[in-house]
Amino acid sequence: MTRVVISGVGLVTALGTGTEATWQALIAGKSGVDRLKGFDATSLRTQLGAEIQNFDATPFVAQRRTLRNMTRNDQLAVAGAALAVQDTGGVFENGDRDRAGLFIGGNKEISEPSKVLDAVLVSRNADGSVDMARMGTEGAAEFYPLFYVEGLQAAALFYISQPHGLRGTNTYFAGTGDAGLTAIGRAYRAVRRGEATIAVAGGFDDPTCWWSMTKLDALGVLTGHNDLGAAACRPYDRDRDGYVLGEGAAFVVLEDEDTARKRGADIYAEVVGVGSGFDLDGLVSPSPDGRAMAHAIGGALDEAGVSASAVDYIATDGCATGPGDASEAAALRSALGSAASRVAASSVKAATGHLVAGAGALNVAVAALAIRHATIPPTLNLTNVDPACQGIDWVPGEARGLRVGHALALARGFEGQNVALLLRAAG
Repeated sequence: MTRVVISGVGLVTALGTGTEATWQALIAGKSGVDRLKGFDATSLRTQLGAEIQNFDATPFVAQRRTLRNMTRNDQLAVAGAALAVQDTGGVFENGDRDRAGLFIGGNKEISEPSKVLDAVLVSRNADGSVDMARMGTEGAAEFYPLFYVEGLQAAALFYISQPHGLRGTNTYFAGTGDAGLTAIGRAYRAVRRGEATIAVAGGFDDPTCWWSMTKLDALGVLTGHNDLGAAACRPYDRDRDGYVLGEGAAFVVLEDEDTARKRGADIYAEVVGVGSGFDLDGLVSPSPDGRAMAHAIGGALDEAGVSASAVDYIATDGCATGPGDASEAAALRSALGSAASRVAASSVKAATGHLVAGAGALNVAVAALAIRHATIPPTLNLTNVDPACQGIDWVPGEARGLRVGHALALARGFEGQNVALLLRAAG
C-alpha cells in the first residue's frame, strides 16, 4: 500500500497564530491560560481559559461576505487549514484537485447564540416562559435571517474546500477530544488506500465561548483553582482537579510519499498506524484500567508492525482529571509493558488548554514537531506526581532534547472513544 507522510502543519492556539509561534512557546514552557476576557465568567465555577487574543480571520478568508456568515469556530478551522496548506510549499500547484480530500473534526452545535436571544426576549410571557406563537410573529423580525445557515455543523467543510479547490473524498466528524485525531486517521487511510493523493485533515473548536463554558462548567471536569491562573491545570499531579478549556485549530496535510518526494516536499514524519477503542464504562467516566486506550495503542502498533519498545515519545491526552490521568497511566503501562518506564510522555493541555475537538489533532502536530525538532515539550505544572500515575516519564517542567524515531499521539472523547496514531521519522 501507499506510504503516507505529513508535509504541512498549521496551528492556531492561544500561544500564537502559526505553527512556529505555538511550537516555540511550548518549548519555552509558556502558557496561554488566563482569566477569561471574552465574556463575564464570574457566575461560573471555572473562570479560566486559553483564549486567542485579537484573532483576525481576514487574512485567511478572501470574501468579506463569507466571513460574516462564519462562526468563530469556522474561522479557526479555515485559518488552521490555510496555514497547513501554506506550510507545504505548494502542494496544490500541480496536483489533481479531484484527488484532494478533506477530513475535519469539530464540536460546533449552533450558530452564534446571541443572535437568537433578542427573539426569545421579545417572546417572553410575564412568568418568563416563551410564547411560541409570539416568537413566530413578533419574534420573527428579531431572528438573524441566516441563523440556520451560519449554524450548519459541517459548514467548515465548504469554507475550507472552496478556496483550496478540494473536490475529493471528505468527511466531517462530530465529537470531542477524539474528533480531530479521528479525522487525521481517516485521512491517512484515504491516502493509503488510494482514495486520495493529498488530504487536509485536522480539528478545531472554540470551547472558551460562553455557550460551551456554561455547559462544561457543570460537568465537574474543569478546574476550580481560579486563584492559580496559568498554574491551575496540572496533568498527572496529585493536586489536579480538572482542565482548562482552550480554543484553536490544528491541521496537517497528508500526502502520498512518492508524490511528496517528487515535488521536493519538506516531510515532517510518516504516518504508519492508527487504532481505536471504545470505553463502555460510561460517558465522561473512563474505565480505571484504561483498557480502551490500551486497545487503541495496540491497534496503531500492530498496523505499523512496530513493537512497544520502539516508541520514543507520546503526546498524551493528559486532561488533568483524577480518573482520566490515572486510567491513561494504566493504559500506557498495559499497552507498553516494560517500555512504559522508558518512554517520554507529555501533555500540552496546561499550555494550550483543552482544545476539545481539536485536542487530538494538536497532539498529532506536537508528535510530528517533536520528531522534526528532536525536542519534547514539557508537561507544565507537574510538581508532585500522583501515585496512580507513577512509573512514567511525564517530562515535567522543562522541554527536553530527544531524538524521536517513533511517536504516538493520543486522544479521548467524552463519549468513550479512544484513538491513537503512530508516526515514524521519515527516512
